[in-house]
Amino acid sequence: MPTSGRRRAYARAVLRILDARTGESVSAAPARRGLTRIEAYASGLDLTALRVLLTADVLVRALELGGTPVWTILTAPRRLAELRAAATTLSVRPFEDGRDLASGLGEAQVLHVTGERDTAPGSGTVVAVAPVTWTGEPPGPAAAAPPGAPAADAALRALLSAGADSGALRLALLSVPRAAPAALDTERLGEAARTLARWRRAVAGWARQPSRPVPEEVRRRLRAAWEDDLDLPGVLGVLGDVECARGIPDGARFETYAYADRLLALDLPRDLGSLG
Repeated sequence: MPTSGRRRAYARAVLRILDARTGESVSAAPARRGLTRIEAYASGLDLTALRVLLTADVLVRALELGGTPVWTILTAPRRLAELRAAATTLSVRPFEDGRDLASGLGEAQVLHVTGERDTAPGSGTVVAVAPVTWTGEPPGPAAAAPPGAPAADAALRALLSAGADSGALRLALLSVPRAAPAALDTERLGEAARTLARWRRAVAGWARQPSRPVPEEVRRRLRAAWEDDLDLPGVLGVLGDVECARGIPDGARFETYAYADRLLALDLPRDLGSLG
C-alpha cells in the first residue's frame, strides 16, 4: 500500500524490496537501468519452492515494466528438471542455465530469491519467501507418488498434473504476502479458482465495450502497491475495487485488468471472444 512520503509522480518507477540480509528496504533497480541478475534458489521440489519461482517471476516482470533489463537463472542442488517443468506449469517464464555464473553478463546488481530457511549463495540482495504448506487431502486425483511420500508431495503432484488450472494455484499464492507463511487447502484453491473464473468472464465482457484509458488514480494505486516490496495482495485488492467501483467505464476496467496482468500473469484475457 502507499507509504507516507511516497512520490506521487511515476515518470520513473522505483521498485523497492526488503533485503533479508540487512532488514533494509533497497532499490531493486540499479542506477541507469543496468542489467540485473535474478537468481532463484530452490533446495527441493515443494510448494515453498514453487513460491520462490513465482516470486522471482513477478520480480522480473515488475523490473521489466520499469524498463530494467533482467537475466534470470535457477539454481537447485537436485530435481532441477522437475523444477523447470513446475515453473512452466505455473506460467513462470523460463530460467537461464545457472551452472556457469563465472562468466556473468556484466550485471549491475544481483537479487537472490530464496526460501527464508535457505542460505543465498554469494553476495547481493536477498528476497526471502515464507514457507507454504498444504493441509488436508490432495486436491483431486494425483499422479502416483512414491510409497510413504507425505501428503504434501501428493498434493503438489495433483496441483501440477495435466488439466489442473495452474492459474488458481498462482492466484492463491499471490494472495498471501510473501513474508507470511501460507497454508493452502482445497477450499482456498477453490476460492481462487472461482475468483479467477469470475474475473476472466468479466474481462471478456468488458472487452466488448469501447476501450478507455486506465484511470490515473487506479494506475497510481497499482504502481504504489507493486513498487512497495511487491505488495501483490495490494495489487489484487485494487483489482477487486475496480471490479465493483461505480463510475468506471467497462472499457477502462478491461484496460486496468490487462495492464495488471502484465505483472500477475493470470491470463485474465483468456476468455476474450468466447460466447455467453
